[in-house]
Amino acid sequence: MRKKRHSIPGAAPGLAPAPPQEAPAKVPIHALCYTPDALDEREAKTAGEVRDLRIPGGVTWVNVDGVSDPDVIGRIGSIFGLHPLALEDVFHIPQRPKVEFYDDNVFVVVQMFTPGAGLDGEQVSIFLGADYVITFQENPGDVFDPVRERIRAPGSLLRKSKADFLAYALLDAILDNYFPFLDRFSDELEAIEEHVVDNPDPAVARRIHGLKRDLSMMRRVIWPERDVVSTLIRSDAPLISAETRVYLRDCYDHIIGAFDMVETYRELASGVLDIYMTSVSNRMNQVMKLLTIIATIFIPLTFIVGLYGMNFNTSVPGNMPELNLPYAYPVCVGAMAAVAVFMLVYFRRKGWL
Repeated sequence: MRKKRHSIPGAAPGLAPAPPQEAPAKVPIHALCYTPDALDEREAKTAGEVRDLRIPGGVTWVNVDGVSDPDVIGRIGSIFGLHPLALEDVFHIPQRPKVEFYDDNVFVVVQMFTPGAGLDGEQVSIFLGADYVITFQENPGDVFDPVRERIRAPGSLLRKSKADFLAYALLDAILDNYFPFLDRFSDELEAIEEHVVDNPDPAVARRIHGLKRDLSMMRRVIWPERDVVSTLIRSDAPLISAETRVYLRDCYDHIIGAFDMVETYRELASGVLDIYMTSVSNRMNQVMKLLTIIATIFIPLTFIVGLYGMNFNTSVPGNMPELNLPYAYPVCVGAMAAVAVFMLVYFRRKGWL
């Protein structure tokens, strides 16, 4: 369960000022500085070390694995001139996916789902500047390793491009990792659909409700992120080049495809739930029909047994003289068996069995 943090009601906007004496960072700070011909990659022990890592004419990517240390967030914000309100959104999680434009940078908030970590997503805050990209994650571990490998490869398009293309690559990596989760939903729904007809047990119903809850969560994430990508494409911010907008349109196609898949799977989950309810109802009808047939067969048998179970005085004329006849008991039992067989044959011919 992710830990939520909100600002104190009535508190001043922004984060509290960082203390004068800088201490070692409580969260990992990974820095990548590169040009087409040079690469500097290192782990910073303090936020102040980031100040001297920037390469003239190059791109700097600072990734902070954790938002539990407001001093680190504040110091990095001071180094790169980030807006206090944006830094407040970084620390106070979760925030709705959004994009905000400032004088010197663009601030983007998205949700990231890490494979193997379940569907409890984490907030990723991205700052895009003229020569830098800063990412803040809630927890260590992300989906950016392919991007890092592309940066380490000499001659790659990322190494030759500016900071806006790096921001696009990070956003694209986050969005592309939605599809493994959607494929898992598809496989589970297909398996449940095959299982629910033959064995509609309550555990299946709970799993269907769990899938619907997960799909609703993804829909709440993807819907505003579609607007985020669309805003980045349509904006006239000078930090985003025309070439990068072309790639962002591809991102938009991905997010639209993911949204359509979520809607399709939500409808499919509702359909599977309807199949479950129908299967349960059919099974109940079969049980009720069987019990009704059994009860119907025993009605005449109960009547015969009840009739002969009454206390008659056989010495009085007219009071069931057949009770004194030879073989009266086996004849009565045989008659009841014949009635039961006759009713079973009749129900069979009627198609009720």
